[in-house]
Amino acid sequence: MEDHQTTTIAHTWLAVMAIAVLPIASVLILTATKMGRTVVAPPKRKGPPVAECAPLLGVLPAILTRSLQDVMRDQYSKLGSVFTLSSLGVKVTFLVGPEVSAHFFHAAESDVSIGDVYKVTVPIIGKGVGYDVDHDTRNEQHRFFADTLRPAKLRSHARLMAGEVEEYFAAKWGAVRGTVDLKQEVENVLLQIASRCLLGKKVRDHMHDEVSSLLRELIGDLHLVSLFFPYLPTPAHRRRDRARARLEEIFSGIARLRRSSSAGRGAGDDDHDMLQSLLDSRYRDGGGTTEAEVTGLLVALLFTGHHTSTTVTTWTAARLLRHAEWLHAATEEQRRLLLLQRNDQNDDAAAVIDYDVLLRMDVLHRSVKEALRLHPVTPMILRRARRAFTVRTEDGAEYEVREGRMLASPLVVNNLLQGIYRDPDVFDPDRFAAGREEDRVGGDLAYTSFGAGKHACMARGLRLPADQSDTEPSPQELRAPAGISLPGDGEHDLHEAQRGSHGKLQETPSAAVVH
Repeated sequence: MEDHQTTTIAHTWLAVMAIAVLPIASVLILTATKMGRTVVAPPKRKGPPVAECAPLLGVLPAILTRSLQDVMRDQYSKLGSVFTLSSLGVKVTFLVGPEVSAHFFHAAESDVSIGDVYKVTVPIIGKGVGYDVDHDTRNEQHRFFADTLRPAKLRSHARLMAGEVEEYFAAKWGAVRGTVDLKQEVENVLLQIASRCLLGKKVRDHMHDEVSSLLRELIGDLHLVSLFFPYLPTPAHRRRDRARARLEEIFSGIARLRRSSSAGRGAGDDDHDMLQSLLDSRYRDGGGTTEAEVTGLLVALLFTGHHTSTTVTTWTAARLLRHAEWLHAATEEQRRLLLLQRNDQNDDAAAVIDYDVLLRMDVLHRSVKEALRLHPVTPMILRRARRAFTVRTEDGAEYEVREGRMLASPLVVNNLLQGIYRDPDVFDPDRFAAGREEDRVGGDLAYTSFGAGKHACMARGLRLPADQSDTEPSPQELRAPAGISLPGDGEHDLHEAQRGSHGKLQETPSAAVVH
């Protein structure tokens, strides 16, 4: 993706695959690899070392009996930063660390392709958008996304987000005692925020429950077979297709009403929702978006944003609950900033969380970033090599990666490299504080939880404020009203939840005790 616009948006499509990757991580090891520094490869160079494994099944038994993360880390320690895993005839080359990652993140689409990997998303997102269209059209659609998520437009959403959070927790947690499903609560409030900011107040007030239910069907019925045979007529795929068809019916109806009637478009704040921005978008040739395209783009935003934000927010909350000193620091930071805001405005009324306040929440920003380092939303980032290339390791070894090979950047290994992070298994938001900034040791590819290069997540600069409104005012709400805690034995439980079992990664903590 050579267009500069892709730098800010392509991770939207990549995040869709993250949703498919998590429940099927035990086999994605067979289809992932990652690349490093490159030149056109000479023909006779040796390939990357291949892990020893069982005939035919390859590394699959090890993944099923241990975990995907353990297998990747073991092979990294044995074989180095470039190695290949195989299973069932599929080979995947892994590239670990910033020294071997430049080509993976910076190569042109003609050399290293993201589109070849993520065509599996078409039945979910829909025809005519994303990876169903050519490269140039996809870039233009990325520009539509970028335009709708510019900071200038997000400013109008920040207070709406905070209002949804406050309203939800005041209504749901005001008199709660006992155990709540933290992940489910986060999912619920995020869907309310998405309905309000993407689709407008009328949809939020009257169609939220149906839209939320349909999105859950779209997400919940992803299975291993979906990766390899996305159009197979299974019961799960039929449910997926029915949910997708109904969402298109709803969104197309709203779009049609907006375009045909100024009354249907709504008044005031509804004019600024993302649906309207997509309706107003134009291709370079002057053509507008169709109702089907708007539907696909909205599904992409809802589908991917919901999953990634739920994962980040839940893990951030879990980590803050486990580490009371950081919860206290985030709470005090919020109080201080709101007090400053009220004093600056010379207003005795209660200060509100707005976009500017969110951007200044440095402790919370670092806490979110650290939670994302320890618990990335996907265990790896995937590509396919369209042309052979040579990768050179830090110790000078050179390997040829063949054309057509699947590539993976394993975030669950990269994010724990001791050469970059001090005590990498420890939750320590100060590692990103001024004067320390451990993620900058390896340059711009040391921290890639948001992706990097041409496909860097557009939310790298925008998601943190959005997630802060999801976790804020949660430094206050997390006490709801006298405090909540996570059951278990501490840090060990969080690491076990992250690693999971039988190759399942990133299982978010599900319970919180309200005192």
